[in-house]
Amino acid sequence: MIDVSKASKIYQTDGEKTIALSDISFKIKKGEFVAIMGPSGSGKSTLMHILGCLDSPTSGNYILDGHDVSKLRDDNLAEIRNRKIGFVFQAYNLLPRTSALRNVMLPMSYGGLPANERISRAKQLLELVDLSERIDFLPNQLSGGQQQRVAIARALSMNPTIILADEPTGNLASTQAVEIMKIFQRLNREGHTIVMITHEPYIAKYAKRVIRIKDGKIEKN
Repeated sequence: MIDVSKASKIYQTDGEKTIALSDISFKIKKGEFVAIMGPSGSGKSTLMHILGCLDSPTSGNYILDGHDVSKLRDDNLAEIRNRKIGFVFQAYNLLPRTSALRNVMLPMSYGGLPANERISRAKQLLELVDLSERIDFLPNQLSGGQQQRVAIARALSMNPTIILADEPTGNLASTQAVEIMKIFQRLNREGHTIVMITHEPYIAKYAKRVIRIKDGKIEKN
């Protein structure tokens, strides 16, 4: 599903060179649940941006679902993001004046799905994350855990190849965090491939495998 080979990311600023990732290689199979861990400044956020097609490696290759996306242009990367990747962020990133239902429908609007299909699928996904009774609630009417469940439903809306979760429990109390991780485990049992960044060891234990990164290099794979 994911094959990263000898990938490096180098930033040039005012003549200074910063190496964020250095010659990293790893693979993630279809149906895996993998946590990526590392200290602040280790390169894990840069790696997540590359895996999510939000950025490209300076050198090396990134194969996603059989396609080399390392050298694609921005418009092609945007298409890949919409079709193949579901994002879950620490800050939820929900539209504040938009209902849970319409937040989940949003990626499907960009994907060109008919309105009746968008509504039906959004309702099914909100039921999947146990929010069927709150489909008309605005984000500020939901708890943090409920907002993150809306974000998970939204991430699933285009039936993505992989779900990328960037510190998905970072803003949640421990009890809410556990609820969210149980949802990810359930999704993984149903066949979803999940890649999650976290700095919390107790959260990483919910994954089936941990990739550790330090100073831009893979420490444990």
